[in-house]
Amino acid sequence: MSEPILRVAGLAKRYSETGPAALAEVTFDVLEGELLAIVGPSGGGKTTLLRLLCGLAPPTAGSVHLDGHLVTSPPREAAIVFQDYSRSLFPWLNVTRNVMFPLRRERVPKAEKHAQVERVLSEVGLEGVGRKYPWQLSGGMQQRVAIARALACRPAVLLMDEPFSAVDALTRVGLQELVRSLWRELGLTVVFVTHDVDEGVYLSTRVVALTRAPGAVAADLPIVLPHPRNQITTRALPQYLDYRGRLLAQLFADEGLVATEPA
Repeated sequence: MSEPILRVAGLAKRYSETGPAALAEVTFDVLEGELLAIVGPSGGGKTTLLRLLCGLAPPTAGSVHLDGHLVTSPPREAAIVFQDYSRSLFPWLNVTRNVMFPLRRERVPKAEKHAQVERVLSEVGLEGVGRKYPWQLSGGMQQRVAIARALACRPAVLLMDEPFSAVDALTRVGLQELVRSLWRELGLTVVFVTHDVDEGVYLSTRVVALTRAPGAVAADLPIVLPHPRNQITTRALPQYLDYRGRLLAQLFADEGLVATEPA
């Protein structure tokens, strides 16, 4: 861990002058090399926050700085993986051309681009599928293609918007392990949005919990768990259960609910 690479200060978003606010006074830093999970209730502004972080929408107030530069439009140093892989990939392009798309304006030889695509496909476990089209792949494989495309330019920050919510439980576990592996092996900085508290705790080095709309920071919790993590043993650790319980208690309290055991 080192200096903050992403700084979010007093961030607020309102889509119209008379409409409700989506975000209110969100402030936090993301350290270089951190895997930060953002959790919160549906409609709490998580996706809006991610769109502001990558310059896809302007804030109503506050600012986002990436590597010391004010974000006012999508920066080259950030890449995003969306929730709906079926809409984010180009169905008329094969896997190789989908992954190569962010490199189209790079002034490097075509052979070097192809080598980079092969390298990143190997990193996400998709060797040998470059000539296939997205519609010929399973949902989990399509999301791996989307991750490969985001990594093609080696971004300083990888943003992920609930990327596993559309796949089945076993595929989700495999993709979670892929993200952890890529983060550690490539030295990535990752901001991972999820509505699943368990996923956020398992994956991350830190969790920021948002309140219901207008979203504000309700908790900012460092996650200290042994490495390597394991889907069974890690989730049974007292520390893991404590983090999970603290975050759920905060979210329940924000919703005005009380967690009780069934009779």
